[in-house]
Amino acid sequence: MSSNDIDPSIAALLNESGPASPSFGMDFEKMILEQEAEKKPKKDNFVPEVDLSIKEFKEVTHVYNDSPADWFEDPNFYKTAIAGEGQASQRLHQVLSKYLTCKDVKDRMVYRQQVIMAYWEFIHSIAPKMADKNADITKRMLVRFAVLLPSLFKPEQKELFEKTILDNETNEPVFYLDEWFRGIATGKIKCSTTDEVRQPRKAGNPEEAAVQEQQRLMQLQSKNSGKLQNAEALLNVKESERGMLEAELKSRIDNLCDHQPVPGCDPHKEGYTETQRKLLSDITNYLHQLSKNDKELTKALNEYKDAMEVYNSVTDKIAMGPDITTVNTGDIDTEFETVRQMAKMTCGRQGNQFPIFTREFYHCLPQGTGFRENVVNILKWVESIDPGAFCRIHKNMPNRIVPFVVLLPTYGDYGFCWEPFDRYNRVTSRGRIVVPMYPRDLKIAVLTAVADLRWQVAKEKASYYWMEEGLTGQYYEWIDKQKLKGDLKQYFIQDYVLWMTKESDGVQRLDKEVRGIFWRNIPFPQALKDTLKTRSLVYDELCKKDRNREMSDGY
Repeated sequence: MSSNDIDPSIAALLNESGPASPSFGMDFEKMILEQEAEKKPKKDNFVPEVDLSIKEFKEVTHVYNDSPADWFEDPNFYKTAIAGEGQASQRLHQVLSKYLTCKDVKDRMVYRQQVIMAYWEFIHSIAPKMADKNADITKRMLVRFAVLLPSLFKPEQKELFEKTILDNETNEPVFYLDEWFRGIATGKIKCSTTDEVRQPRKAGNPEEAAVQEQQRLMQLQSKNSGKLQNAEALLNVKESERGMLEAELKSRIDNLCDHQPVPGCDPHKEGYTETQRKLLSDITNYLHQLSKNDKELTKALNEYKDAMEVYNSVTDKIAMGPDITTVNTGDIDTEFETVRQMAKMTCGRQGNQFPIFTREFYHCLPQGTGFRENVVNILKWVESIDPGAFCRIHKNMPNRIVPFVVLLPTYGDYGFCWEPFDRYNRVTSRGRIVVPMYPRDLKIAVLTAVADLRWQVAKEKASYYWMEEGLTGQYYEWIDKQKLKGDLKQYFIQDYVLWMTKESDGVQRLDKEVRGIFWRNIPFPQALKDTLKTRSLVYDELCKKDRNREMSDGY
């Protein structure tokens, strides 16, 4: 890289072109309709709500656009990206110039550390601007992919990134960093939890107070939306159960009321047969079951009505409130520090923490790059092997809740779970997992994040007894017997990766006892179990134990 690739001063960055001239070739009626549409407040609903009726990921076939965009073709890309951020722009420009032109190895290491600090200070300055969905595309691409200098691309890499899909067409809660900042700034997504307790910021004027109240209502709506769906799902189960019981009851009553005529004694008919007498006790049992079902159904219906009333009330208040356009800078500042910590964690202490995209460090294949569509397809693969990966049990009902997935443009190799669910809504809130975009193996990066999520959800479910009960308790007891030292969760994550990548293919890599723990607590789908039992006696024996548990009392 020569010094010619770097602009000599920040002053040149201030060159701006004037606004484009308006076009008058538009149909008059169409223009009026568009003007009327612009007057109406536009609700920004780019964050998908939790929908318990969705049972699986849809396969993403549209991974790239057919033709590349021109995001990185602008010769003034660097100028536009770095302009307008004051001291942060100047500092980044100066240290990056020194780093790229330095020949001495030791000095280059010093400048490299300065680039890391200056870059994150610069991103901190840009982050609030991501709240606007129409923000400058150059700055969005900088935050999304960490691309500051297009000259650091190889030609094929530039074309690949220009073919990526700009907006979220998957309707899954998978976000690039610019979209994540936008969700935080507009109140669509709550700030990630931290060890430090944040004090609520007081509103400085009535307009700011109204925006804060609107954000509070939107968070309350999201929480109640989950409660409403859960109540409706439970109600549907009870109604379905009632329908089945009533159908069985009608069938038995019909059989009970069917009497054959007595030969030679017309019009008289025979009494109950032996089979019909047995139906009397069956009918009594069904009546008892219907009585129990009616009590549970009535309770579920009342819960559904209450949830519906609260949800409609909050929705009406939101409709009457202002559309949120004010950036919540306090939340952005807090979330930025969290994201900075997340980026470090994806790389680890010994990892490559250089924050800017460069061909020197990018060695991923197209399908191994953490684009949204690639990550969704890997999540679909994970769920096909581990159907309970994103399920939480509430009132004996599994609720499938896909976590928020934050895609960070780092060279890290490991994903992780930041929080398993919202501390104030454990039933239907989304957890948060983080996935690096430029790892050595994207599938492993996603698997480590899902494994971390699995562990934390199981640990929270067992609460104080996590070392004694459930998945975490059984695994802890095995680790304790083996007298292994180190991070318990890291052992679990490593074994989970082997479970998903090796054991699912019939390749035995886990300890026998660990395999049994995973078989019971992280079961494969039945079709995969049936396939595995034909490959090895080990899996056949596990299937036999499953059948024995099914036949035993209390299974």
